[in-house]
Amino acid sequence: PTRSVEKKLYRLRSQTIERSFADAKELHGFRYARRRGHQSVQEQAYLTAATQNIKKMALLLSKRA
Repeated sequence: PTRSVEKKLYRLRSQTIERSFADAKELHGFRYARRRGHQSVQEQAYLTAATQNIKKMALLLSKRA
């Protein structure tokens, strides 16, 4: 791809990543840890990521149907 196309793709990627973190923070309680300790907070992060992935898959599947 040309340089300008790469820049546009990188900007879109940045917006997508930032949106994902914003959704985690606003919609999935990622602003504060609900539990204490590294292991517990890591579990919360994994569950949040899994929830976001499931929602994304459901949205894509509903658009296909």
